[in-house]
Amino acid sequence: MTVLQRGAPPLPPGASPGRPRVTELRLSAFARHRGATVPLGPFTALTGPSGGGKSSVLRALDALARLGGGAHLAEVFPDPRACVPERARPDAQRRRGFRIGCTVEGPAGPVRLDLAVQAEPELRVVGERLTGPGVVYLETALRDPGRRDVQAAWHTAGSVPVTRGPLPDDLLGTALLPLRVSGRTEGQLQVLAAAEQVVVGLRSAFACDPDPARMRAPAPSRADRLLGGCDNLAAVLRRTRSECGNRHALLVAAARAGLAGPVLDVFAEPAGRDGTVRAFIDRGDGLRTPVERLADGELRYLALALVLLTGPQVLEVDAAAEVPEAYQTLTVAADGFDRGLDPVQSTELTALAARMCARGHIRLVAAMGQGASAQREARAHGATVVDLEP
Repeated sequence: MTVLQRGAPPLPPGASPGRPRVTELRLSAFARHRGATVPLGPFTALTGPSGGGKSSVLRALDALARLGGGAHLAEVFPDPRACVPERARPDAQRRRGFRIGCTVEGPAGPVRLDLAVQAEPELRVVGERLTGPGVVYLETALRDPGRRDVQAAWHTAGSVPVTRGPLPDDLLGTALLPLRVSGRTEGQLQVLAAAEQVVVGLRSAFACDPDPARMRAPAPSRADRLLGGCDNLAAVLRRTRSECGNRHALLVAAARAGLAGPVLDVFAEPAGRDGTVRAFIDRGDGLRTPVERLADGELRYLALALVLLTGPQVLEVDAAAEVPEAYQTLTVAADGFDRGLDPVQSTELTALAARMCARGHIRLVAAMGQGASAQREARAHGATVVDLEP
């Protein structure tokens, strides 16, 4: 069951009937950031100079999303020391770590998740808090460093106000609550609603940074869920063209606005007998241009337009399959959103992002260039602009 289907108690103060969505990131101590709070709207533009921490914000969002999907800490943080603030000093036991968190709004109201991770001498969760207005749903703490678990306490609000038990120290406790909480009391139902809202809000996230070099190679035809680097662009173009005429028409219109020369169609066809496909631009009069001949900026533009026009069934994301798609909001975290784009392409892509985000099925967190023009462009299209300083 899910928060959207469960017979939960009346909505708490501040509750919102909309889809679960991440509305704030907190980087209390993470990489270059200390005490940073990043508000996230339907379309959020991260701006600032190189080294300002735009990529770190996206990395934190992606990490929380993967943890919400049940990934182990070592999978999410293969180099945990890179997440520790540079000037962080070890304590008497030579321990150093980092802290990140988020707020997810939805039917259960605003729910805060805060996570403390020890990076040295060994990677483990040392503390987690899941809270709502005036209530602590879950709190964990590392009591015995010699054991591979944390002591957890979750809200019950029955004859026993709090239930206690151990949870693994290499997984997100919030994601485990639906397996540990029975839902017999009103308090337990509130805990489940809060936990499931956070998990659903986090899991449908797609980290994206198209790599033109990889997009130029033919792609296996069966690899038709778009990867974060858009390596398999050709296979996904072939799929979307056959499955959804409306979205494909929008993609062609975007390509016509942002690519050099005439564009009648964008399509893919078999590259040979090896099961791969190549993508082409139909120029008319029998002329077609293989996409590998496009400039880097054109390839990135085409790939990002495709990302904005598709959804969880096409992108390689760990969507919450138990929740109807109509109740989910895909969050795209795009690094270098305007990298390599000319002014026309940047304007067209920003406008497309604004239109798609306004529909409510997609949210975009985009790291953009430091120029004032990028900020003006984003603000002109209603984006929440967060300017990060080094």
